[in-house]
Amino acid sequence: MKTTLDISDPLLEAAKALALREATTLRAVVEEGLRSVLARKQKQGPLRSRDASFKGRGLHPDFVARGGWSKLREAAYDEEDEP
Repeated sequence: MKTTLDISDPLLEAAKALALREATTLRAVVEEGLRSVLARKQKQGPLRSRDASFKGRGLHPDFVARGGWSKLREAAYDEEDEP
């Protein structure tokens, strides 16, 4: 199958040089690289995150009284109301 890829010049030049040194084609080098990456990613399995939830009763009353989640976001990102 043919396709078009936009590859950085240094990466393409390195791949071409490798193909020349190994007396093979650029296609073979690219296919080997793709197979290697796909196999490695498949072995890793899905990304799992630890449970970082905590007990509590939701938003702190101070933030509820001052405007809720939008005020919490402003405080977290040090934002102020825009005029």
